[in-house]
Formats: sequence, C-alpha cells, structure tokens
Amino acid sequence: MMNYARYTTYESVKDLSTLQLDHLDDDDSNSIGALLFHIASIEFFYRTWTFEDRDLNLEEKQFWDPGIKLGELGREHVKGKDLAYYLDLLTVERSKTLECFRGREDSWLDIEKPLNHKPSNHYFHWFHVFEDELNHRGQIRLLRKKRRRAGILEEGSRES
Repeated sequence: MMNYARYTTYESVKDLSTLQLDHLDDDDSNSIGALLFHIASIEFFYRTWTFEDRDLNLEEKQFWDPGIKLGELGREHVKGKDLAYYLDLLTVERSKTLECFRGREDSWLDIEKPLNHKPSNHYFHWFHVFEDELNHRGQIRLLRKKRRRAGILEEGSRES
C-alpha cells in the first residue's frame, strides 16, 4: 500500500517544472515542492523515531524542519529545486524505510509508544505516515486542478 501511494504521488507531480513546484497561491500556502519535501520529512522523522528510537539531532533538524513544520519556514527554505530532487529524496527515504521494515517482525508494529502523550503504537505511527502522504497527494491534485482552471502554471497557460 505504501508503494502504491508513493506511485500515485509520483503521478500527481509528473512533468512539473521548478516554477510550478515553487508556486505559492497566496502568502499562507505551501508550494507543491514543499508538500513533497514534507512527505519525505515526515517519513524520515518517523523512521528515526520508531526504528532508531531517537529524536532528530541538530544537523537532521536543520535539514528536515522546513519540511516537517512547513509554513513560513518551508516557504523560506524549500524552493528552487527541480522535480528530480524531490523524487530522488522520496525514493531514497522510502528505500530506507522498506529496509527497516524488512528487519522487523510484524509484532514490532504492536509495540506501544505514546504519541502526543496519548496511547499509540508503531502500527498507528506508520498509518499516520501513510495517511499524511495521501492527504498531501490529494492537496497537490487539488492545487493542480485549481491552477489549471485559473490558467496558472499548467501546459499552454500563462505564468504568474
């Protein structure tokens, strides 16, 4: 399921230019590039937190926080990259995650680990990673549809 979700994410951004990836609809929005970076960031965070049982170190936070937090931090730091950059990042992170899963028994998913001071387990944590990607993939599709209708940043349309 994770691989299928990733495939549909890749399909949702196929052929986007750097300009299209960086476009912001308004001062409070996230770019499609930032959403892709967010998907990779969340996967990195949860892989580190669940498989390595640790928080991010300072160097990791400096790189990943703009994607984890999005908002102003994401708008400031996540831009100017081409589609290959984001797809490579997503591919590498997924490859590392799948390697981690290969080394665990299914019972590992049942291990309890509170999330936001509430009962939780690894199964829920990874469901959340999966769910988060699907939500943002839907957001990406909506942004593209909205932009096509407005004639913004799509094939054969004006650039804003």
